[in-house]
Amino acid sequence: MHTILQLNTSLFGESGQSSRLAADFARTLAASTGRALRVRDLAANSLPHLTAERITAFGTPASERTLDQQRHVAESDALIEELREADVLVLGLPMYNFGVPSTLKAYFDHVARAGVTFRYTAEGPVGLRDVEFVYAEGLALGEQHREQALAAAAARIGQLAA
Repeated sequence: MHTILQLNTSLFGESGQSSRLAADFARTLAASTGRALRVRDLAANSLPHLTAERITAFGTPASERTLDQQRHVAESDALIEELREADVLVLGLPMYNFGVPSTLKAYFDHVARAGVTFRYTAEGPVGLRDVEFVYAEGLALGEQHREQALAAAAARIGQLAA
């Protein structure tokens, strides 16, 4: 079954603009293509940041892992499986303090595993393809700018979902 995985990272939950834009796109695409929609809210249900124990677990052969390492790898494996089942990934991604929320970085740290979700080649890492961005920037620069930015984002979402 074809699936859309929507990842939200807004501290404001479903009322955050990035979550709303992501939801509009994901729902429209799901309705027009018959894909199932799965939503993961990384702000409400954040993953732990990497520790030496966790990252060591990822590199330890399965037969040599402790019970805690097995648990850490199983959590990562479940996230990777959820990601692999999706043929479309939608990120609801606000910017805080000139960067992405740390909850998204923690998610990427759990799913980006060398030899599992990407590999290194002579040309560099391989594994990411077909990426589209929809921007709604400057939402705090006044009502007129906000409305223009949201309208432009909505129009682009409409194009991508068609």
